[in-house]
Amino acid sequence: MTGTPVADSGAPGQWTTGLCGCCDDRSNCCVTCWCPCVTFGQNVEIIDKGTTSCAHAGVIYYCLAHVCCACVYTCTYRTKLRAYFSLPEDPCGDCLVHFCCLPCAVCQEYRELKNRGFDPSQGWMANAQKWSQDGVTVPPPIAPGMTR
Repeated sequence: MTGTPVADSGAPGQWTTGLCGCCDDRSNCCVTCWCPCVTFGQNVEIIDKGTTSCAHAGVIYYCLAHVCCACVYTCTYRTKLRAYFSLPEDPCGDCLVHFCCLPCAVCQEYRELKNRGFDPSQGWMANAQKWSQDGVTVPPPIAPGMTR
């Protein structure tokens, strides 16, 4: 793949939605409320560019949630997402966000991916196929410090 889609609404250095905007996408909010391992798995498959499957990440989440350690695993993917899109640690550190409000954080990350041109519910391969059919060749996100 030569590039990844980045929607115009997602400026480097800014989240496109707030942490508490879960109801902005009601269907995702419901899925995350009842089965957060699904939404988290979808996010991971996109963030890892298909190297980790939705099912694999979801099972790890499910197992860690039973011993109250899911946030230790999930916060690492928030860090990866932030690094990829040059997003700030907002409103506080990644681990603290995931510890205090994991469902809100996972929903926000899903919306961020969606607002930047990905469809986490379709998985990495379906997104890549759609981009190749549409001829999407967008340069990678701008590195921090390279904006005006």
